[in-house]
Amino acid sequence: MLHKIFTAVIGLVICFQQTDLFAQDKKEFTIRVTHNAKKAQRKKIVSIEWQQILKNYPSIDTTNFKIIDWSSKKEVMYQLAYFGNKVPQQLLLEVDLIPGQIGQYNIIAAPHTPFVSKTYARYVPERKDDFAWENDKIAFRVYGKALEGTNENANGIDVWVKRTDQLVINKRYGLKDYHTDNGDGLDYYHVGLTLGAGNIAPFINDSIYFPKNYQNWEVLDNGPLRTTFKLTYAPWNVAGDLVSMTKTISIDAGSQLSKIAIHLSTISRDSLPVVVGIIKRPGETNHYFNQANGIMAYWEPTDPKFGTTGVGCIFPNTVKAMLNTKEHFLTKFTIKTNSNFSYYTGAAWDRANEITNAKDWYAYLNDYKNKLNTKVNVVIDHLNKTNK
Repeated sequence: MLHKIFTAVIGLVICFQQTDLFAQDKKEFTIRVTHNAKKAQRKKIVSIEWQQILKNYPSIDTTNFKIIDWSSKKEVMYQLAYFGNKVPQQLLLEVDLIPGQIGQYNIIAAPHTPFVSKTYARYVPERKDDFAWENDKIAFRVYGKALEGTNENANGIDVWVKRTDQLVINKRYGLKDYHTDNGDGLDYYHVGLTLGAGNIAPFINDSIYFPKNYQNWEVLDNGPLRTTFKLTYAPWNVAGDLVSMTKTISIDAGSQLSKIAIHLSTISRDSLPVVVGIIKRPGETNHYFNQANGIMAYWEPTDPKFGTTGVGCIFPNTVKAMLNTKEHFLTKFTIKTNSNFSYYTGAAWDRANEITNAKDWYAYLNDYKNKLNTKVNVVIDHLNKTNK
């Protein structure tokens, strides 16, 4: 379910071939991946349901296998995603293909090379209950219970810009100086009592009902290719109703965006009007509203010292309106309570030298949305001959 963006542009053929690589099953397990997109970045993360693998390979040892690219003969990074369960739920496979290319990946019963994680998240008790997460492109944080009622409190999502593919959260918290650029980026993004970089809140009679800070956390998976965690919020008053919320947030390697799955519950409402917002900055406004395609984005005015940050949100579901208010850019819609709703939010920094202007940022978000809308093909087959 999570991160369909990466499976969306990939057609999969999962094949099982007869050999002796696994002595018990007498089978070689081969995954064939067809890159069907007309235009896309090469590296992708393919999600394969673990039950599909077990159905054909019930004796596979989850602690003792590696995956080899049949063409290059090189080992491929993978992850078993548990989503907080005791047994794997998905196999995540990082592939590197050009559009139209077919890749073959062989599973071999042998220990894999230690992986260097590209995603990470943790609770930060030493910084007043922050919760921070990152990948090899960008980093974020939200604020915890310890900040409530203080002059340091902030409601929205914070952005930590990066110009390195290394994980930086622990380093920056360890230095206790994440507002200084020590060569790999910094936190110069101001949030305050706003929605920051794409937070969500109920919106009734033109008023935003900000939730309290998160109260509890749970890490469901923590790399190397995808990190997923859950945040739970205490009930708060929304126009006379008590609203409870959980967020399940995930980030994949190579992505500028996180996926946020929301569950709102109330006693008296079947639905609730909400907004997702991006804080505005003083100065000339360069924003992008594409209501038909569900994209809201902003390329901030350039900070002469720190550069420019772009923020963007993508909505898979129907959008009711997009608003340019005094303090925020807002996307407004109505969601059913006691059910799940997902959207994507993220950021890019021009000094990372990958997305360096508004045009590139808005194009990236449109490409991301188009991948979300592409269907996935998964076929399991048995081949009679082994490729040599």
